[in-house]
Amino acid sequence: MLVKFTIISLFNDVLKPYLSTSMMWKATENGVAEFNFVNLREFGLGPHKKIDDTPYGGGDGMLMRCEPVFEAISSIKKFDPFAKVVVPTPSGVVWTEAQAKKFATAIITKEDFLEEKPARGPGRKTTIEAEREKALASREFLHYIILCPHYEGYDARIDEIVDFKFSLGYYVLTGGELPALIFIDSIVRLLPGVLGGENSAVIESFSDGENLEYPQYTKPETYLDFSVPKILLSGNHGKIDEWRKERAKEITNNFSNRELIDIRKKYNLTQEEIAKIISKSRATIIKIERDQSDLTVRDLEKIAKYLRVSILDLI
Repeated sequence: MLVKFTIISLFNDVLKPYLSTSMMWKATENGVAEFNFVNLREFGLGPHKKIDDTPYGGGDGMLMRCEPVFEAISSIKKFDPFAKVVVPTPSGVVWTEAQAKKFATAIITKEDFLEEKPARGPGRKTTIEAEREKALASREFLHYIILCPHYEGYDARIDEIVDFKFSLGYYVLTGGELPALIFIDSIVRLLPGVLGGENSAVIESFSDGENLEYPQYTKPETYLDFSVPKILLSGNHGKIDEWRKERAKEITNNFSNRELIDIRKKYNLTQEEIAKIISKSRATIIKIERDQSDLTVRDLEKIAKYLRVSILDLI
């Protein structure tokens, strides 16, 4: 299935070199991905094509106006009304390998997207779910419209036409171009024939949703004082698989431990409290949440990830 990406940005010249190189180029050559670019400035207002303005209520910075964005998206949806609008924003869900797989394989449920917006404006018909599903099932391609915000942010009314909001993590960038590239790359590399090896994307970090990949080595066998582990030179593939699984588990546990240690330091938790958390003591976690008023949902998510349980089990 072909996956189309239409990117709305003020800086498409930044995006084009990356998307015409290496695996992204290969994906377009193989006909599994297609990249299109829309310059938001073309939909700007007035003789100077203005696309931003000061926020109501005061505050620093400039906000992206809704009119140019609505017009740009409408110009694309005129030819493909079923295209999904995606926007990177700190308020979105943190992007994961599991989500990338869903978007690459069209295994996307209604719950993956934001609440469907009611039809508005003259001439627009109310969406009939059965007809919508039938139309989507007959499509031979997926289409994601990616809006790249800039400046201080964007007018909140733009969210009315957004289907999916994602975040790369708990930090802020100057624009949406880098998140857009990461969103695209993480999906395209999973498409058939892009990486080459049949299992290339299967054995990588987070390919199963949570575990990190085992360490890998290539020639030379010895460099300076560093040597390749002898087990990898043994030719015993059963032992090698066992070693790889053990190393992957060790790396994954160390990664999770670091996050838990960070939380312990942040909230001055005792060894006993940490021990109870590790033993999945829900009562202790609730007590910590009540005693530490500044315990954030993000930290609870980290604890839940460490315990491999739902955050709903902790609150």
